[in-house]
Amino acid sequence: MFTRSLYRTLATAAALVLLMAACEPSALSADPLTLVAFDSQFDTAALALEDATARGAGQGPSGVLEIATGHAAPWPGVTIRAPADHWELSSFAGVAVAVRNTGSQDVTVHLRVDSPGGDGTKHSVTGHVTVRPGGTERLVVPLRRQLPESLAAKLFGMRGFPGGYVKDGGLDVSRITQLIVFVNRPQADHTFQIGTIQAVGTHAVERWVSMTADEFFPMIDRFGQFLHKDWPGKIESEEDLQRARDLEMTDLERNPSPAEWDKFGGWAAGPQLTATGYFYAAKHEGKWWLVDPEGRLFWSHGVDCVGFSQGVTPITDREFYFAELPAADSPLAGFYGTGSWAPHNYYEDKGEYRTFNFQAANLLRKYGSGWYDQAAETCHRRLRSWSLNTIANWSDSRIYLARKTPYVVAAGSSGAKPIAGSTGYWGKFPDPFDPSFRAAIQRRMEHERDRSAGDPWCIGYFVDNELGWGDDVSLARATLASPPDQAAKRVFLEQLQQTYANIAALNAAWGTTHGSWEALLESRTPPEDERARTDLESFYTRIAEEYFRVARDVVKHVAPQNLYLGCRFAWVNDRGARAGAQYCDVIGYNLYQDDVREFRLPEGVDKPVMIGEFHFGALDRGMFHTGLRATASQDARAAAYRNYVTGALCHPSFVGTHWFQYGDQATTGRGDGENYQIGLVDICDTPYAETIAAVREVGRNLYATRRNAP
Repeated sequence: MFTRSLYRTLATAAALVLLMAACEPSALSADPLTLVAFDSQFDTAALALEDATARGAGQGPSGVLEIATGHAAPWPGVTIRAPADHWELSSFAGVAVAVRNTGSQDVTVHLRVDSPGGDGTKHSVTGHVTVRPGGTERLVVPLRRQLPESLAAKLFGMRGFPGGYVKDGGLDVSRITQLIVFVNRPQADHTFQIGTIQAVGTHAVERWVSMTADEFFPMIDRFGQFLHKDWPGKIESEEDLQRARDLEMTDLERNPSPAEWDKFGGWAAGPQLTATGYFYAAKHEGKWWLVDPEGRLFWSHGVDCVGFSQGVTPITDREFYFAELPAADSPLAGFYGTGSWAPHNYYEDKGEYRTFNFQAANLLRKYGSGWYDQAAETCHRRLRSWSLNTIANWSDSRIYLARKTPYVVAAGSSGAKPIAGSTGYWGKFPDPFDPSFRAAIQRRMEHERDRSAGDPWCIGYFVDNELGWGDDVSLARATLASPPDQAAKRVFLEQLQQTYANIAALNAAWGTTHGSWEALLESRTPPEDERARTDLESFYTRIAEEYFRVARDVVKHVAPQNLYLGCRFAWVNDRGARAGAQYCDVIGYNLYQDDVREFRLPEGVDKPVMIGEFHFGALDRGMFHTGLRATASQDARAAAYRNYVTGALCHPSFVGTHWFQYGDQATTGRGDGENYQIGLVDICDTPYAETIAAVREVGRNLYATRRNAP
């Protein structure tokens, strides 16, 4: 990545050269294929334009396409059709292009790859990247293949399928017909440049692709691993598990905790600040830090979901997937269970389903009858040896309450009445004006009395996760789309009645025709006219501020010494972020990006930020899905970790990064289908050596890197 300040000092020609350099393939492939080069021979007249203009700039290897998009059409952009009808990309893994943002605000650029019949859903694959003003990012779209018909109907309940193949929307990679570069439903105009578009990576056809269904199933061995692929370190027997245990114990003994850390993982060799007996945030020499209970600077290098429930997978309707599920009288039968959580995917709305926990079963095989206590102790030993100093969100309280590693706690407003008209990936937005909101958080926090509340090892509390904040009027519009008994709607009406003398004055301002205030309360149709924007923005701010104020007050009532860490923003606008900054001790963000060096809070906001989730994954160890940030291999995954956390250490606002998650998800998915290769350890509890080496390296240099960052 090139920094914003660097681009400000470059001449235009030099900037174009750098953009093209970013297009060069990395470890993905030694022999990329150029699909489109924007040199002097490129004919821009052949482009199909949608609410966009495009022109070539530069010559030869430095040529780029400059694109300007409007915001009248839903998907403004350019379509590049393949010469001679199609590109033949059967041997490649992805399509890559570098994107430079020449505009003044963030832009999310999408690249869609189509084969015959591609419509954006079927026979299409789309990737995207968000680029800061003046920044350059590499966008790689994996060429996802279609599953063989003989297997597709019997594979379900998973986000990813063997080899990264897909059931719906897969490509005929032998006939790629067009590439579409676009912006999705923008609210403003954007300008950006794209460099040479290349096919990258190598795709090797695996043996399972030609199997019949009878040959393919069962596909999961007794350890929860994919049967039809081999890889280094794959467990083949109970003896393999025990050998892996013994080898790791030797490794942990040889690699103790960093010598310069205190018992909390703070910088014992660094400056001495005020010791309060609890964690707090402070700005020291121009950078935000946490300060540990002994008054030492602390940077939270952690991992989510430390525990033994990540290997739980539904087996109902899929028993034929598994080669050797344990008999009812087996000691392993204790790892059968039931579940009903399924907000997405096959098991949604199907009620209770039966499960099996492969992770815990493998720990019993590995450690014997006292497996839980031994595995829990190993977690603490691993974290210190791996130079991690935080047990992060969603972790097992039995592990973190041993008080050997600092931790954060997941709280929430589950049970609160939502704003009926709102939307969100994980559910509707809670109504902060409804009494049930305060009551829900209070109920959850009361559970923490005499547990984590007031515990010096507890850094603080996240309340909620990845709420649907939308744009800066969405929650106000959702309120007006709600029924008349919605508490937020009644508060909004009171605010409007204070602003406008009567309903006629509001109608004149908004361009509406409500017959009375009561009619507005009964209406479920928000105003479409932009003239209502000022009032909608004002109430959006009020909702956001009320949300954070109530959450903060409840957390501090129960745990005044511990930190309020926000709601783990994943999608948020500046209006919502500003509200959070007013009330949070530390603002939590889940940032699934390749690099966070260019992260910026809203202008004028100066607060510490903790990254609650990030990860990278690869498909070279038998898993079916990379997670939200794909890499080409375990080596590339380790390099991505190193780059990401180093970037955060060099950023003055960040006070920690928390990797999601400790263990891989089950190969066949959890209740919502997620089956990501995102663990520091696999389903057999074997650490990923490449990633662990990167984690250790970054962690052992944690405080030196932070201290020396400009």
